[in-house]
Amino acid sequence: MVGSALVRRLQQAGYHNLVVRTSQELDLRDQAAVAAFFAQEKPEYVLLAAAKVGGIVANNTYRADFLYDNLMIQNNVISQSHAHDVKKLLFLGSSCIYPKLAPQPIKEEYLLTGPLEPTNEPYAIAKIAGLKLCEAFRAQHGRHFISAMPTNLYGPGDNYDLQNSHVLPALLRKFHEAREQGRPEVEIWGTGTPRREFLHVDDLAAACLHLLLHYDGAEPVNIGTGEDLTIAELAILVCDVTGAIRFDTPKPDGTPRKLLDVNKLKVLGWRYTISLREGIEQVYQEVFKGVRK
Repeated sequence: MVGSALVRRLQQAGYHNLVVRTSQELDLRDQAAVAAFFAQEKPEYVLLAAAKVGGIVANNTYRADFLYDNLMIQNNVISQSHAHDVKKLLFLGSSCIYPKLAPQPIKEEYLLTGPLEPTNEPYAIAKIAGLKLCEAFRAQHGRHFISAMPTNLYGPGDNYDLQNSHVLPALLRKFHEAREQGRPEVEIWGTGTPRREFLHVDDLAAACLHLLLHYDGAEPVNIGTGEDLTIAELAILVCDVTGAIRFDTPKPDGTPRKLLDVNKLKVLGWRYTISLREGIEQVYQEVFKGVRK
């Protein structure tokens, strides 16, 4: 999802000498394969968006996979970027790197000030390690490696598997299937009270290009909207039809709130452009072919 959005944005901005690989073409966990790729292609700039990702169920079920795979992916790419004198690298982390009960909105300096959310701790630890590896190469070798921490993303190319997807695509699929099957209820995990922030992936891509062109600091930069809503409010927005919503309260909520402080990004001159309602409508039309009434 993120890689495709980055390619679209770069092409729109006039960059056409792009080198990309799918996970089927290049296994980034394979150190030798990554080294051979860098030796052959010699990229000048690297945007590291590749990762093993998923929602609460996937993160909590495949804990070893999420930690190992993400560590291998980022270690190989970042180290080879150093070995082949890449001019600039942008590492994409995640807002889950911040403490579960961090003050809201979350500032970049809150990193490592408290315990993580247990359900996605392996993924968060891997992303923290990637961020720190970029910092270390910058400090020890003077590399222009920067890091950005996106909020929750959605958009074209998202994962709609109910067991492994994030909350927004999962809700889209649940409501779509309930509508198609004539069911009056949609089950939603938790109480509906946690608050979440959502950013369209095309806005993320625009922010990444902005950072590549205008930022070269050691500190990570949050990428988000600076706005959030409850899961219940999100469900009502996605639903947008008459019907009952049942919250399965014994299921885990996850972090109570996870709103990013985006003042650093605003100072750098960038703000999101796609509203949540507009983005959800676009995605629903693209993925489910506009079957809503």
